[in-house]
Amino acid sequence: MTATTANPVLRVAPAAPAEAAAHFRASLVFHADVSDVAAALAADGDPGFVVLDSRSTASWDQGHIPGAVHLPTALIAEQAAALLDREVPVVTYCWGPGCNGATRAALALAELGYRVKEMLGGFEYWVREGFEFETWQGRERRDPDPLTAPVDGDCGC
Repeated sequence: MTATTANPVLRVAPAAPAEAAAHFRASLVFHADVSDVAAALAADGDPGFVVLDSRSTASWDQGHIPGAVHLPTALIAEQAAALLDREVPVVTYCWGPGCNGATRAALALAELGYRVKEMLGGFEYWVREGFEFETWQGRERRDPDPLTAPVDGDCGC
């Protein structure tokens, strides 16, 4: 038995470099990183996109990204046109990596003709990376989790 058949990682060989590049390029078309979204929102001027929280009202009230539009996935079909400009890309988020609500919201928006990306990590990673969030009581910020946000602020990504 060769190392590649015994090793569960290499049991299926990696893609050819050109195929891998195409796959990862395509992934970046559909996804945005929490820290990239935060940096774009913090920069001067219009970030060129709107952030959409697709969670329930109870979840929104527990905390959300400042400036985000609240539009639960179930209401997208009937309310998106009143809340969103079709010419402005939308970045969706939900609770976190264990939730596919942002994916479902992105699908619903894409089916309505919006250009959309999903924010990986969702609200969970927004908070874990130490970015400011809002609740009905005001703005809050928690200390960054060193497992998600390096102390020096540079993950090397």
